[in-house]
Amino acid sequence: MGRHVMEALGKSRVVMEDGKVVEVSEPQVKYCPLFKKYRGIEELNRDTIRENMEFRMRKFGMCCENREIRLDNFLSFGVSELMCLALSKGYIDAVVTAADGCGTCVLTDPGIVQGMGGRISAIVETSPIAKVIEAIGPENVLDPETTPIDQRKGVEMAVAKGFRKIAVTVAFPDDAKFLRDTYGDRLVIFAVHTTGITEEQAELYFDKCDVITACASRYVREVGARRATVQAGTKVPVYGASEFGKDVITLKLEELGRKPDHGLDESPDPLI
Repeated sequence: MGRHVMEALGKSRVVMEDGKVVEVSEPQVKYCPLFKKYRGIEELNRDTIRENMEFRMRKFGMCCENREIRLDNFLSFGVSELMCLALSKGYIDAVVTAADGCGTCVLTDPGIVQGMGGRISAIVETSPIAKVIEAIGPENVLDPETTPIDQRKGVEMAVAKGFRKIAVTVAFPDDAKFLRDTYGDRLVIFAVHTTGITEEQAELYFDKCDVITACASRYVREVGARRATVQAGTKVPVYGASEFGKDVITLKLEELGRKPDHGLDESPDPLI
């Protein structure tokens, strides 16, 4: 089952090898209202993080050979849920994302978009899982042998396949700038894993992205209050940063019968 590394709950580095959690670092964030709501976790620490990661490995095979490929929606406004809906409604025709067992890949099946992205944390490093690569199709994986995570090359592959409107997840502001400057409005850019970014980086995300998730970022919340085209959620909000981003989030709001949100409620602690 190889080696898999994620930045997980509270931005803790978690290493999994051959189906076991072998390393968990101390988290930078100690409390997340979403993990309190969905898993009853009162404090993020090495023990609770290990327990949650082991739960995911048991529950749906994360980073394991029995990995489930399709999963139901989990969060109301998670990035995978937004991309899944946008894909199913024809707003986009492909998604470039990264997940355990495949690394960067190009997906066109909404169910697989949700299955691969909906329940994992930020993937840093992964190893091939045969079941995952077979389900996605090796021709849709950036490199089935080494499973690298490279969103720039993933978009290049999606463009070469002829897709016209491509969603891509980015975890680095420099990738957002490069991809927007290179491909323009052909891309719908989703900024993920924003905890710990600087104010300058948050401003750059709002310059270059369409949708930005707040995670435990202080500055995404501050910049979002001034610049967002729409907000969904008040604990760990997701922001529209463009008119297209507004359309995608509004689509989800309408599906849930909700109106846009304003302001903040209970937030992760501390915000960084």
